[in-house]
Amino acid sequence: MLTGGPSSTVGVNRGPFLPDVGVVGAGPVGLAIAWRCAQRGLRVVVHDPAPGSGAAHVAAGMLSPVAEAYFGEHELTGLLADSAARWPAFAAELAEAAGTDIGYRTDGTLVVGLTADDLAEARRLWSYQQGLGLPITPLRPSALRDREPALAPRVRGGAVAPGDHQVDPRRLVAALRTAAERAGAALRAGEIARLSDVDARVTVVAAGCGAAALTGLPVRPVKGQVLRLRAPGRGAPGFRHVVRGYADGESIYLVPRDSGEVVVGATVEERADTDVIAGAVLRLLRAAVDLVPELAEYDLVEASAGLRPGTPDNAPIIGPLPGRPGVLVATGHHRHGIVLTPVTADLVTELIVTGRPDQLLAPFSPDRFIPEKERRWN
Repeated sequence: MLTGGPSSTVGVNRGPFLPDVGVVGAGPVGLAIAWRCAQRGLRVVVHDPAPGSGAAHVAAGMLSPVAEAYFGEHELTGLLADSAARWPAFAAELAEAAGTDIGYRTDGTLVVGLTADDLAEARRLWSYQQGLGLPITPLRPSALRDREPALAPRVRGGAVAPGDHQVDPRRLVAALRTAAERAGAALRAGEIARLSDVDARVTVVAAGCGAAALTGLPVRPVKGQVLRLRAPGRGAPGFRHVVRGYADGESIYLVPRDSGEVVVGATVEERADTDVIAGAVLRLLRAAVDLVPELAEYDLVEASAGLRPGTPDNAPIIGPLPGRPGVLVATGHHRHGIVLTPVTADLVTELIVTGRPDQLLAPFSPDRFIPEKERRWN
């Protein structure tokens, strides 16, 4: 089914009721795949007991191929850059299709260090990023404050990544659901306990942490606690760039929204609960106010926790599931689910329609986690 042209997927023995594609998971990735498939004329059903309630509901929505480029993740960095380059057209098309604003902003990102030690840590990473040819430019403290006067005078220095943008994930999910339904996809608010419960010619597992139970792949929950603040009087925040950095050793990000909201995050914990812990709130608020002092006067309107779908190598799992013909997976995006939404949707849809995997998928195939003897047996 996934080895020929379009006819091998949807053109042979196409019954009147059987969907062409069943997507498990109505987060950004699952909904974007559903939208793209429906645009190609496929009959799509999306299964999720609570659409939009997963990791994306807590996510900050940073589109950061540069600031998120870490040591030893060269292939992932390439995928991040590819997807980020698709975001401007993707955002414009989605806003038009859904008839709504998704909070896409292109102000850029500042990466800063509060102390000398913080700055040394930040500089070590952006030097690596510069070595990859990524667009990040160091700035002196005076140049940083020219760009963002709200930064604390104590900030020792930083850099600007102008191509690192942002989107509002909650608006994104709502828009993707609208666009997918307008294109003809159907949503079913039901739990999928087994892959055999999906009645479709092709099944796409985009269920985040839930993919582990469905596929046996090593997708684990990585807890993140996040705060949402609101500017006094519901006005715009006093800064416009995304601010990422280090404050006395605490890694922090601050994401300003046009609505007056500021997202502050996030912890990274190898835990599977979604409890909000006082100590985490304290650390996040202290670091946030150390970098942007005016945040001390903002309202604290929400403290929440979500579970990122992590993998052993921190890279997503995208492609055919070994031993299960007609099943694809698109999960394990960890910190990068929002930025990787466009490229994941495009690559999975093209694979469904043509049966030919794009070369970009090779490093992220599920079979990298399947023992060789099992691959041979399958």
